[in-house]
Amino acid sequence: MIAAVRIRGTVRVKADIKRTLELLKLKRPNHCVILEESPSIVGMLKKAKDYVTWGEISEEILKRLLEKDGIAEEGIKGHIFRLRPPRKGYRSVRLPWPKGDLGYRGKAINELLKRMI
Repeated sequence: MIAAVRIRGTVRVKADIKRTLELLKLKRPNHCVILEESPSIVGMLKKAKDYVTWGEISEEILKRLLEKDGIAEEGIKGHIFRLRPPRKGYRSVRLPWPKGDLGYRGKAINELLKRMI
């Protein structure tokens, strides 16, 4: 499973990228969604790579997210987790991972989510 977090807002965003973010249900910064890994989902995330970060979520962090919102594991598909900004802030909302916080980051998404829960 993939966790995707929106980092940047929608000011001066191209219409097709804005539509992609809406299809991913990432409408506001600091919102997180849990997605099944498929070629179409990964393609959409790559298209919006300048506005989101994503990676493989661990079971521990997934349980913490579910406890935070009080939902069952069956209800996570399509659920939007509204998170706080990360403690100690983002590295950079303009640079890609590893210098900044945008794009694919693999298992390192778990550290970001810990700081946001």
